[in-house]
Amino acid sequence: MTKRVDALDKQIESAVAESAFWPVIEGLMALRGVNLLTATTIVAEIGDLRRFSSAPQLMAYLGVVPSEHSSGGTKSRGGITKTGNGHVRRVLVEAAWTYRHQARKTAILQRRAERTSEAVQEIAWKAQTRLCGRYRLFEARGKLKVQACTAIARELAGFIWAIGQALPQPTAKA
Repeated sequence: MTKRVDALDKQIESAVAESAFWPVIEGLMALRGVNLLTATTIVAEIGDLRRFSSAPQLMAYLGVVPSEHSSGGTKSRGGITKTGNGHVRRVLVEAAWTYRHQARKTAILQRRAERTSEAVQEIAWKAQTRLCGRYRLFEARGKLKVQACTAIARELAGFIWAIGQALPQPTAKA
C-alpha cells in the first residue's frame, strides 16, 4: 500500500508541476501540516486565492467561522457554520493537528521552504509560531482538542490566504 501511495503522489506531483498553480501549491507546502496532497486539494477546490479580498472572506467560504444568533443588542456565538467547502475544511483540520507540537523547522519543512520566496518562508514561520502558541493557549484554557484544532484550522486558512496574496498571479503555461 505504501508503494501505491508513493506512486500516486508522484503522479499527482507530475500533473500539478505542469499546472499554472504549481507556485501556489509549492508555497502552501511550506506550511507545517500541508503536504503535496493537502496543497493540491486546497488549490483544486478553491482555485485562485486572489479572488478573496480578505482572509475572513476565505474563512467564511470554507465554513470555519463561528455561527451567530443576534437579537437586538444580544449576540450569541456558536460552533463553526460548516456551510462552506467541506473537503478543504477537512484537510485544514487534519493539517491543524500538527500544530499541537512545538514550533520547529524540520529538515523536510526546511527543504520545502527553500523552494519558495523569502516572503512565503516568513509567512510559514509566523504561522507555525503563532498556531503552535495558540494551541498551547487553548490547551491551557481547558478547551477540547478537537475545538482547539478547529480554531487552529480557521487561522491556518488566514495564513493560506496570505501566501496566496504573496505569490505572483498564476499564468497559463503554454
